[in-house]
Amino acid sequence: MQKFIRGFGYAFKGLRYATATQLNFRVHLVAMLTVAFMGYALHISQQEWLWIGLCIALVLVVELINTAIETLTDLVSPDYNVKAGIVKDVSAGAVLLAAIFALITGLVIFLPKLLNLIHHAA
Repeated sequence: MQKFIRGFGYAFKGLRYATATQLNFRVHLVAMLTVAFMGYALHISQQEWLWIGLCIALVLVVELINTAIETLTDLVSPDYNVKAGIVKDVSAGAVLLAAIFALITGLVIFLPKLLNLIHHAA
């Protein structure tokens, strides 16, 4: 049981590392807080919260995996290597795809609500 609990400590250590060292991870955290505030302010539905939660989790998880892949690649290939560059580019591409999916989902959920708010304010 002690080993199981210690595993949570390692996981939080990894989150602290990513937050402290990865600008993109911090940007995604700020985006998460912004979206959560917007969701609360615009009274999104339970189903919409589920989609937002999925997008947030997807982007943060893929960003963490990207950080792990980049760190491991730097460890095993400290000098420039074309294939190591491809590995890092592909993992960054995975983050980009997750972020694009999150952006599109956010637009589908928030844009009609924002346009409605603007229309009623005018």
